[in-house]
Amino acid sequence: MHRGLKLLLIHARRFWYKVTEKAIEEPESLDEISGENSFENTLVVYTCVERDDDESVLEKSVNEIIGVVERVKPETIVLYPYAHLSNKLAPPPRARELLSKLESLLRGKTSARVYRAPFGWYKAFYIECYGHPLSELSKSIEKTKGGEIVRREIEKEYLVITPDGKVYKPEDFDYTRYPELKILVDKEVFGKELPGGENKVNEYCRKFGFEWEKYSDHGHMRYGPHATAIMEAVNQYSWIVASSLGIPVFKVMGTNTFDLSLKPVLEHAKLFGDRLYELEVDGKRYVLRYAACHQQFAMLKDWVISYKNLPFGMFEVADSYRLERRGELNICFRTRKFYMPDLHILTRDLEEAIEVCKKVQEKIFEEVRKVCREYIALYNVTRDFYEKHFSDLLEFIKREAKPVLVAIIPSGIYYWVLNVEYHIIDNLKRPREIATFQIDIGNGERFGITYIDENDKARHPVIIHTALIGSIERYIYMVLDTAAQMELRGETPYIPTWLSPIQVRIIPLTREYLEYAEKIASMIREHGFRVDIDDRDESLGKKIREAAKEWIPYIIVIGKREIESNTVNVRIRRTNDQIVMTVEELVKKLEEDTRGYPKIQQTLPLYVSQRPSFSYHP
Repeated sequence: MHRGLKLLLIHARRFWYKVTEKAIEEPESLDEISGENSFENTLVVYTCVERDDDESVLEKSVNEIIGVVERVKPETIVLYPYAHLSNKLAPPPRARELLSKLESLLRGKTSARVYRAPFGWYKAFYIECYGHPLSELSKSIEKTKGGEIVRREIEKEYLVITPDGKVYKPEDFDYTRYPELKILVDKEVFGKELPGGENKVNEYCRKFGFEWEKYSDHGHMRYGPHATAIMEAVNQYSWIVASSLGIPVFKVMGTNTFDLSLKPVLEHAKLFGDRLYELEVDGKRYVLRYAACHQQFAMLKDWVISYKNLPFGMFEVADSYRLERRGELNICFRTRKFYMPDLHILTRDLEEAIEVCKKVQEKIFEEVRKVCREYIALYNVTRDFYEKHFSDLLEFIKREAKPVLVAIIPSGIYYWVLNVEYHIIDNLKRPREIATFQIDIGNGERFGITYIDENDKARHPVIIHTALIGSIERYIYMVLDTAAQMELRGETPYIPTWLSPIQVRIIPLTREYLEYAEKIASMIREHGFRVDIDDRDESLGKKIREAAKEWIPYIIVIGKREIESNTVNVRIRRTNDQIVMTVEELVKKLEEDTRGYPKIQQTLPLYVSQRPSFSYHP
């Protein structure tokens, strides 16, 4: 399916770019076009030419751009080649040719001065976006078989709303007490460029064996034995969280491939957007699911449901696929395949959905605070919901206990009426969405899901979508980012004991103490904890340093004194203490650390000497 020319139009107060290095083998000559330029009151048109685009889309593209120019009245227009808008790029010579023609056509249609940034170069840029509703527009210009042009345009109105019900334009709010909210607003409303720098989380990911898989298309991860232990722990924990909401929840499993010739599948895919993985099998087109929605909805339509059963939830940790842009990929955060602990809750109507969402919201707060973080919220709402349910919206905001950013969109575009995104601000001062919940009024009817009400009539439920802890990988990103911020404060970084791939490392001073080390390991393992023994012929100092590099919470050193006193000498990473205790006392400490969290099987052998040299460096 051809997607067509992609445009992202941003009305900017200020815009600057500068060429940094070649992006293709033969980029446009900088003798012909400026390698650095700056503008004020300009319409920046981020433009991407896709394969099979031809001159037939250019005239319509010009009309779209001029339509915006007439409304926002910029002094200049900047055509900015931006490959990140698509994964289906035209060959560079063809893309450059069409961009040049687009530039020429624009010059003949407007009195605004038209410029074009050089093609085929990586560029640094700065943009300061105006905050009015027309300042950021996304358009897709598509060729169809009939030659029609399909346009998608979404205009948002942004507000900041406080728990006492005061409503501000984003540019008028005082952010002095809310610096993290300002970071979110700068990105979402004003389109400010995110800060750069070295992300400590990437370093931690490599330490624990989260790596890109080079034998796949970019954006897919592989998980070494350390990473696998962390993934399995969070996977199991996500079910514990979902099943603790106080409503019945059913755990299911399903496929990841769905037939695009089926109307509900196709309609839902169109609502999701253009980041779909599609494949062809036996002449039919399929989509790889981007969450658990398709499978759970297909299953729910076959269930016979009574109003007496509601509300209830359906849960799956779904392998999910999103064709993210290459330039946006970030390990453990924005990937093309990830695992989504997706919970859908069926409710009778919008009023019940709002009440259940309060439980969902409280659970989201509870979980983020367990990792010593707080969220900054973005409330996406439809115009109808904002106008008719402002009191309900305000009740949610009161429970936030701090101001939130609200984006109002036209009604009838998406399946939801309320979509709440919960962001952390990471170690690079960038907003990162983790948890979410949505109120869905459309998919019950779309997929034919019904329940029988008190009057024996079939009705469509209102469905809550939620990822209470975010995707498995994003939750791990948040945990690792919390450690990164500890390190930035000069503290010893650590991850919680329940997540540590190895929870106890035993180091015998010499091989004569190995038997006692094995006895201690067996006692700890009996209680479900992950333990190993460093039996290598290395110095004590090296063994302790390498255990510290793996962030092992408890390091035990065993020598003659420990055997004679029947104790263990324990180094505790979190507090930097060194304590002599009995094995029973250590087990009690481990139980306290991990209470409420799952105990998973060990993913590494008992003896460190049996390990090969991994591709990562724990």
